Formats: sequence, structure tokens, C-alpha cells
Amino acid sequence: MAATNVNRVVLTANLTHDPVLRSTSAGTDVCSLRLACNTRRKDPSGEWVDKPNYFDVTVWGAQGANCARYLAKGRPVAVDGRLEWREFTDKQGNNRQTVEIVADSVQFLGSGDSDGRSAGPASDLPSDSVATTPAGEQAPARAGGYEDDDIPF
Repeated sequence: MAATNVNRVVLTANLTHDPVLRSTSAGTDVCSLRLACNTRRKDPSGEWVDKPNYFDVTVWGAQGANCARYLAKGRPVAVDGRLEWREFTDKQGNNRQTVEIVADSVQFLGSGDSDGRSAGPASDLPSDSVATTPAGEQAPARAGGYEDDDIPF
């Protein structure tokens, strides 16, 4: 029986800059995110310090457009995806390599920020498969007529 390979990344982190949205020549949206996730370590003096780890994330399609619309620098997100290794030639003609995360789903965590961007959907479904409610609009009522504050846990 052959061994099964698993290429899976699950990460919660904060955006280090605003999302960058581009489109391919075929018109498909692609959004680039840069995330920082702290790891706690002891320094040589024995004190605990946070060491940031930085990750580049690519989000394709409608989900990428939603990321660009609703996210901003500093917002926490949860990303589920896979690692992808790429080779490319930079502007100076040097061959370069990079590892990035290609997101299968991005969940918006926390609340919207001061420029009016909304937190977007909160669901177990991928972000590109659910409707979003722009800031200032009332979200539709939940099925069953309950609110989050009504849940006892």
C-alpha cells in the first residue's frame, strides 16, 4: 500500500498590510495576503518573547475579491489551505524560489475596523459560497429566530 501525502496548512494570524487584488488575463480574481503569526520562545536570558513568522497567502476567485473588500491591515483571519513552492525570475534576472499558502478557505475573525470594513460571513462554509453583508446593512435573521446572545454557551 502506497503512503499518502498530506499538504495541509491551518493558520490563524493577522494581516501585515492591506490585501492586494489583481485579475488574471482570463478575468479571475486573485488576492495576495501577508500574515504574521507569533511564536513564543525563551531568549538567552530566559525571558519569553514573541517571534513573528510571516506567510504569503494567495486567495483565488470570489473569495479573493471578498478578502480584498472586507479585510484590512491588522485584521485576524483563519486560513485553511496548502503549501505551494514556486520558482520565478525577479526584475534583476535572478532565479528565486518561494513557498506560499494557497488558501482553500479564509475565515474573517474579530470585528470590522474603523474604516467601515465588515467582518463578513461567519460560517463553516467557504467564504466564497456564502453571501456577505456590507457594513451598515442589517444581516438577515438566523434560521430558528435566535440571536448569538441567546445561546447559553
